[in-house]
Amino acid sequence: MNSFSAFGAFLDPVADKLMVAAVLVLLCTRPLAAGPLAGNDWLVPVCTLAIIGREITMSALREWAATAGPEARQAVAVNAWGKWKTASQMVSLTLLLLVKDGGTGAAVDAAAAAGAGLLLVASWLTVQSLAIYVKGLWRFMATAKP
Repeated sequence: MNSFSAFGAFLDPVADKLMVAAVLVLLCTRPLAAGPLAGNDWLVPVCTLAIIGREITMSALREWAATAGPEARQAVAVNAWGKWKTASQMVSLTLLLLVKDGGTGAAVDAAAAAGAGLLLVASWLTVQSLAIYVKGLWRFMATAKP
């Protein structure tokens, strides 16, 4: 429909973050059900903490950068790390949702293994991208006036 609104531009990334957070929290309610990590009860919660913690931190950093000027805003502009993080998150969560009730067979085991592996990749990209953004903002934070 090619429609655009300022509210929609604001709401789109918020909706994505809420969807990812909701799926992660729901996946934390029980151990992985299939694949080589079946029964693992710590992988998804640890990854969830990293991912949601980064999103909250980035929201705060972007809000602060908006008040610190155009150079600071540019330091937290969306980059390729964030795109790869989002893609790996979405694929991993899709796979983990497909196998959340378990099952047997090579396809289920492969989806579970790939989902868990991609969740680890997404978590690493999450932490890495946060470090890159913080590094880019560091000079602005170090000189910020209280």
